[in-house]
Amino acid sequence: MSRTATLANRAIAGMWERGLTVQPPLDPDFLWAKGSEGFAPDDEISIRPPEDVADFRARLEALCRSLREEAQLNALGHTMAYGQIVAAIEKRHALGRLWRERPDLAETPITPPIAVVGQMRAGTTRVHRLLAADPRHAGTRFCNAVDPVPPAGNVFDWRPLKLRAGLAIARLVNPWLDSQHPFGPTRADEELGWLTTALDVCAFEAQWRIPGYVAFSEARDAAPLYREFARILRTDAAMMGNADRPRVLKCPKFAEDIPALLAELPGTRLVVTRREPDDVLASSVSLVAAQSAFQSAELSLEKIRQEWARKLALREERMAAALADFTGPLARVDFAALGRDWQSEIAQIYAALGLTLTDEALEGMGAEQARAANGAHHAHRSQIAGFSAS
Repeated sequence: MSRTATLANRAIAGMWERGLTVQPPLDPDFLWAKGSEGFAPDDEISIRPPEDVADFRARLEALCRSLREEAQLNALGHTMAYGQIVAAIEKRHALGRLWRERPDLAETPITPPIAVVGQMRAGTTRVHRLLAADPRHAGTRFCNAVDPVPPAGNVFDWRPLKLRAGLAIARLVNPWLDSQHPFGPTRADEELGWLTTALDVCAFEAQWRIPGYVAFSEARDAAPLYREFARILRTDAAMMGNADRPRVLKCPKFAEDIPALLAELPGTRLVVTRREPDDVLASSVSLVAAQSAFQSAELSLEKIRQEWARKLALREERMAAALADFTGPLARVDFAALGRDWQSEIAQIYAALGLTLTDEALEGMGAEQARAANGAHHAHRSQIAGFSAS
C-alpha cells in the first residue's frame, strides 16, 4: 500500500472512530437515496424497458450484499466502494433525464463499430489505440468513458479537467496506475465505465473479492448491460459528432459477452487478440493485486491467482463458443507478433476486416506507437515480485 493510501485509510478510520463523520452503510436503499438525490423518479426509467430497470436494481442488491459479507474492505476500500456505487446511480439517473428530454440521442444511427476482443493484458489496449489513431475511425475519450453524461446545452465540458484532477489523486493512492494502463483524459480508452454505469461486474471484480456478485453476474443475462451500453454509445457519437466514423471499442468484458454485444451493434467487425495464457494470468494477477492492495487488508496472491485462472478460462470458453458462430469480418492478432512488427500486424488486421490502410492511418498510428513506447507500462512486469515480497 502506498504512503498516501495508508494515511488516507488511517484518517478515514479515525474520523469514523471519533464520530467526526458517519461510516456510510453499503445498503441499497441508502445508496439509492444518495445517488438519486436531485433527480425525478422518472429519470430511473426514462426510455429504458422494464427489464433493464429491474436488472439494475437486482445488481445493486447483489453487489451490496457481496461487499458487506465477502469483500473485507478497509476504511479506504469501503469509502471507494461507496463513492463508485453512488456515482453509478447518479449517472444512471442523469442519463435517464437526458434521454427523457432528448430520446433521439439514444437512437442516433451510427456506422458499425470495430470491437477489440480478448483477455485483459493480451494487447487489447495497444491494438485499440492503434486502430483508433486512424483518422477515419473514432475512439472514446477516457473522460467520456468514465463519465458518459455530456454537458447540457452550451455548457463547457469540464470532464477532461475533472478527470485530470482525479487521475492526479489516483496516482498518489495507486503509484502503479500508469504501469498497469497508461491513462490520459482525452486519450482513446476502453468503455469499461459505460458497463460500470449499469453495475456490470468487470471493474468491481478487479478491485474487490466479491465471489457472490461475480457468480451472480456470470449467470445473468448480459442483454440489459449492452442495451444501456448501446444507448450511451449512440449518445456519445451524437454529442462528439463522429457517428459517421466506426467507433473502435474495447473492454475485457466483451470476451464474455460477444453475443450480447453483437445483438445491440449488428455489423460489428471483430479484432481478437491472443497472448500466451501463462503471461496473461501473471499480468492479470499483478493488475488485480495492485488495485486490491490499498482497499483490503486481506490480500492473498494465491486466492487472486485461483480466481483469475478460473475467470480467464471462462472468458476463453465463452469467446471461443461465440466466435465459432460468427460470420462477420474477423481479424486475429498475436501479442508477440505485434511486439515484433506492429505495422505488419496492423496490415493483416486491415486486410482481414476489408479496410484500406492509408498513409494517414500509418502516420497517426506511428505517433501513437511512439507515445506508447515512452510510457510507464513497461514497468508492469516487475510489480508482482513486489507484492510477493510485501
